[in-house]
Amino acid sequence: MAAAETKIELAGQSVVLTYSNVAAEYEALRRRAIVVNRSHRGRMRFAGAKAADVLTGLVTNDVGTILPGQGLYAAALSAKGKIVSDLRILRTETDFITDASPRSRDGWSGIVRKYVNPRLAKYSDESAVLSSLGVYGVQARHVVEQMTGIGASALAIMPAYTHVSLTRDSATIIVMHSPDLELEGFDLFVPAASFGALWSAAMHAHATPAGVGAWDIARIEAGRPEWGVDMDDSTMPQEANLDTLNAISYTKGCYTGQEVVARVHFRGHVNRMLRGLKFTGALPPVKAALFDSSSKQVGEITSGVASPRLGAIGLGMVRRETEIGATLKARWAAGASGDQSAGEAQAEVVALPFADK
Repeated sequence: MAAAETKIELAGQSVVLTYSNVAAEYEALRRRAIVVNRSHRGRMRFAGAKAADVLTGLVTNDVGTILPGQGLYAAALSAKGKIVSDLRILRTETDFITDASPRSRDGWSGIVRKYVNPRLAKYSDESAVLSSLGVYGVQARHVVEQMTGIGASALAIMPAYTHVSLTRDSATIIVMHSPDLELEGFDLFVPAASFGALWSAAMHAHATPAGVGAWDIARIEAGRPEWGVDMDDSTMPQEANLDTLNAISYTKGCYTGQEVVARVHFRGHVNRMLRGLKFTGALPPVKAALFDSSSKQVGEITSGVASPRLGAIGLGMVRRETEIGATLKARWAAGASGDQSAGEAQAEVVALPFADK
């Protein structure tokens, strides 16, 4: 199987696009479960009596409210209220672990180095020593049960981002319920030296190894923005739907960029929003422009895939006045390298996440 692997570079790291076939890996997600290497994300550990306060002052969500065994989704912003990083934050019995998306991991570590006083909260980058794998799919809890011994019924009722720790073969494993694909899913954090054994355990429990190709299809179906693709440091949190993804607290204390976020929430609105797009015709390339019936440009495509379940779909930043159900025209010019012809396709604006056919 290893000989059939196709790899790509993602955020400066070599990752597996597919182990055999993207369509087969996607089908495994929908029929049983996949196991996917998520170690290309960035993990940091924070400790000390002030760690919760320090983290709360850096991100959009209220870290101070979570108890050991709980977690949350959040974003770190610039002073102008734009997204520098998005991340999950877990509180253990002794410290906090942050897990940043791959293209934003450097932005998050830069914020930490700039603003965190080690005397208030000791921190360390553990990306090289703490690995991560995900088990996702309709039978994910049964796979994780076989891997860890945690009962499937207990796994099924875990709220999002809650987690439990256990010891397996002398290695401490953290099992977190992850909503990243709007499907049953769990991320397991494990010392890098024990990653191979845990991966083998997932395969022994009949999870299918999958790469980022199948993952990206499911991510777009779930309407989850990816930093560096659908959002970046020119994007406000509400534009990327981070408020509906429960990444923002409007009652917590101050944090960098809070004034901008609060002003949008309480007194205004954003001018564009991330929307789902269903295409008729060719799958448009990223950055293709979107036009309404009067030929006014109202947005652009940020990502797109050919979904085995839904057909050609994508995500795009669209003017807020463009209603769900509107029909737009996607247009693109010939590629600069000459390997892409100019074209157009019809795009229907849909709510996220994508609904089944």
